[in-house]
Amino acid sequence: MDGIIPLWKEKGKTSHDCVMELRRICQTKKVGHTGTLDPEVEGVLPICINQATKIVPFLTDTKKTYQAQVTLGYTTDTEDSTGETITKKPVNEMISEQEINTVLQSFVGNITQVVPLYSAVKVNGRKLYEYARNNIPVNRPSRQVWIESITYIPNTIKADNGLFHFSFEVNCSKGTYIRTLCVDLGEALGYPAHMSALVRTKTGGFSQEHAVTIAEVKEKKAQNELSRLLFPISYGVKHLARYEVDRETSLKVANGQKLPKPTSIATDKPFRVEYQDNLLAIYQKHPNNENEIKPVRVFQ
Repeated sequence: MDGIIPLWKEKGKTSHDCVMELRRICQTKKVGHTGTLDPEVEGVLPICINQATKIVPFLTDTKKTYQAQVTLGYTTDTEDSTGETITKKPVNEMISEQEINTVLQSFVGNITQVVPLYSAVKVNGRKLYEYARNNIPVNRPSRQVWIESITYIPNTIKADNGLFHFSFEVNCSKGTYIRTLCVDLGEALGYPAHMSALVRTKTGGFSQEHAVTIAEVKEKKAQNELSRLLFPISYGVKHLARYEVDRETSLKVANGQKLPKPTSIATDKPFRVEYQDNLLAIYQKHPNNENEIKPVRVFQ
């Protein structure tokens, strides 16, 4: 049984919890998730089973879509609602939708984010949250991420007790910290802020409409219909460029051989190799020979 289960991760579970449960349900150790979601976050989490685990890095490295709520009025040390309050500033005005939209649009494109203190990013061999928990000062690294689009979700403004809430939808690159984005949006609006809710509605080609819960997976298992939930491996890499080969070349691909560099597609990024619409492998340009390509993953 090889393929991808587009899981709907529920609140209260870690991504690792989901992997462990699916290992038990599918009775295999070869299970991997494609992008960590914090316990308090729910949403689409594609899970790769058996041969599909070969594409985890390629499915992880895809665009994501989130719906988030930002709360203006105070910041926290974790940048979300689970942390301790750091800075307060009551919001005693009604911020207009137009003003929110203007600020949101200013974040479209390449932006620089400072990595949250409570994250698993390593500095000098230690995870940042280890510094935080031990009250050790550390310089947090910054990174560039891509915001393809970000839009205000209508009718989500709410003001109460000096707090101001609104929600937005964002399409962004892998590695974007939405809680940091919420903090930065608040700063642009002139107030301390944090992320108060988050849902991931899409990752790669998998959206909320495809997703199933752990309970639904168990139900299909009990009905001996677990395979009906599986998406083919090829679906998980359909965002990669496609290189169609002939039968003779397909045999070379199956044996993991290097091939001459094709002229029909760009090879600056990994691409999928297919024969008669069947996924055979993922190739990339050869690091030492500009006239060749080499396999990264070969599928049986």
